[in-house]
Amino acid sequence: MNIDITGLPSPCYLVDERLLVKNLEVLNSVQERTGCSILLALKGFSMFSTFPLVGKYLKGVTSSSLFEARLGREKMDKEVHVYAPAYVDSEFDELLKYVDHIVFNSFDQLKRYKSRVQGVTSKKIDIGIRVNPEYSEIETPLYDPCYNNSRMGVTLANFRPEDLDGVDGIHFHTMCEQNSDTLERTIKVVDEKFGPYIKNMKWLNFGGGHHITREDYDLDTLVRCIQYFQDKYGVQVYLEPGEAIALNTGYLVATVLDTMKNGMDIAILDTSAECHMPDVLAMPYRPNIIDAGKPGEYAYTYRLGGLTCLAGDVIGDYSFKEPLKPGDKLVFCDMAHYTMVKNHMFNGVNLPAIASYNDEEGIKVIRQFSYEDFSSRLS
Repeated sequence: MNIDITGLPSPCYLVDERLLVKNLEVLNSVQERTGCSILLALKGFSMFSTFPLVGKYLKGVTSSSLFEARLGREKMDKEVHVYAPAYVDSEFDELLKYVDHIVFNSFDQLKRYKSRVQGVTSKKIDIGIRVNPEYSEIETPLYDPCYNNSRMGVTLANFRPEDLDGVDGIHFHTMCEQNSDTLERTIKVVDEKFGPYIKNMKWLNFGGGHHITREDYDLDTLVRCIQYFQDKYGVQVYLEPGEAIALNTGYLVATVLDTMKNGMDIAILDTSAECHMPDVLAMPYRPNIIDAGKPGEYAYTYRLGGLTCLAGDVIGDYSFKEPLKPGDKLVFCDMAHYTMVKNHMFNGVNLPAIASYNDEEGIKVIRQFSYEDFSSRLS
């Protein structure tokens, strides 16, 4: 990372817009090669100060709630899609003000709300139904929308073709951080099970989980998958990755507060796995740290812990070339996606500041948080 971080507050999320543009150019190349539309999934990355930049490349956003849909409409104002396992009736009419596409999770939800969607006179809102092809290659059940007894989407056994009147598209989402070879195997199942219904649709949404901007991602296979459905059925294809937009574009800058010993060296930081990078505990995964290695790789190995009172608030074990001391800065990599959108203030721990960098303006500290952000969530 060739950015001077000495003046940043700590902890702080820092998004490098140069890397964001690099990802967006890859995604746009897929759009240009196929004519598909790629949307930003707000559940993965909702840093709306970057939306003017993202909107130069992508077709819009996809959301999972009223607030996400409103954010997408107000901050980017391109296409706004929404899907939720179920919609809240008291929010539904306001939701329709913001969206262009709405996907239902069941035929009962479709039947309940279709007339209200079709009753909107100010615009045409496309209607979709989510299907569950009962096929996935995800190893972590927490992130598998096709896991046993999943609540996500309609299986073939429960599909009701007689209720498809007014439905414009079909949506499936079966992937998580995977390459296009997985997609190629998946679409064969989708086509076999739901092809007879896709042929009558206007569009087909491939969902998210496509790791398109990863270095080893096979773009040619993705292009073939998109073109297969477009050529066979004449549908418009949508993809809605969240992680691929912000993958490897951001950092979390943190500071060592204290060191101690208990069977091994321990360092306590001013950040938290529980509060600031929760997928470290939930996924779980081990983020890289600049100039650090695996345990034992360098001379000094430490267990890095957060500053909350949760016993398991541990980021992991890392080794360093020099001993850690209070005041040392550590820079965690790939901290743009699923961090800002999932963080919280357990224990009253403050949220990291949010900053961005580009070559024209340098570092911009966009947002810092305070006690009022904590107290205003409580009563």
